[in-house]
Amino acid sequence: MLKEVFNKPTKWSMMKQLIMKEIDDLVIGSLGIVAFISFFVGGVVAIQTALNLTNPLIPKYLIGFATRQSVILEFAPTFISIIMAGKVGSFITSSIGTMRVTEQIDALEVMGVNSLNYLVFPKIVAMMLYPFVIGLSMFLGILGGWIAGVYGGFATSTEFQTGLQVEFIPFHITYAFIKTVCFAFLLATIPSFHGYFMKGGALEVGKASTTSFVWTSVAIILVNYILTQLLLSK
Repeated sequence: MLKEVFNKPTKWSMMKQLIMKEIDDLVIGSLGIVAFISFFVGGVVAIQTALNLTNPLIPKYLIGFATRQSVILEFAPTFISIIMAGKVGSFITSSIGTMRVTEQIDALEVMGVNSLNYLVFPKIVAMMLYPFVIGLSMFLGILGGWIAGVYGGFATSTEFQTGLQVEFIPFHITYAFIKTVCFAFLLATIPSFHGYFMKGGALEVGKASTTSFVWTSVAIILVNYILTQLLLSK
């Protein structure tokens, strides 16, 4: 499938329009839900950390430290990607699956268009902007943690900011974005595969969307484990 995606490319004038449409649908259309979830989950992480610091000898800056580590290492790249597997993945599968059911893909083939390149390649290119979404998620997650920690009375702003800076390892940001690029590729290709090769009618489109969500989530979790083992273990 992947070989065909990059073979016999569609004319650039048409491909440019397709890519811009996919960026609007897949990336920009997801910013709202990502921003909402990131902000409040960051706040929850800060509050839960604060409520578990019952020993007065434990410094309050650990609230900021735990929020930073949780959001950057796992929550933003992995948890948001699983949510996106439901939103973006289901959208991709259902849109391509509907074209398969209504024989629009067959019509493209009859016209001599490489349907895999026409349908899947713009989605892969659009999802390469996915790290921007995850960067926004990191920022809003930490911001939500700061607001919850400071205005909830669990720590001062100085203590929280100290926690954000303590033992900061810049490679963790690199690690998070490496994972994000891999997840973006999975989010574009696995749902496309299930939509393109589905058989049946309208009912099977829904089943294919569910199946693609399950397999995309499983792939994300497995790749997350492998990359963590490769990049962070010593």
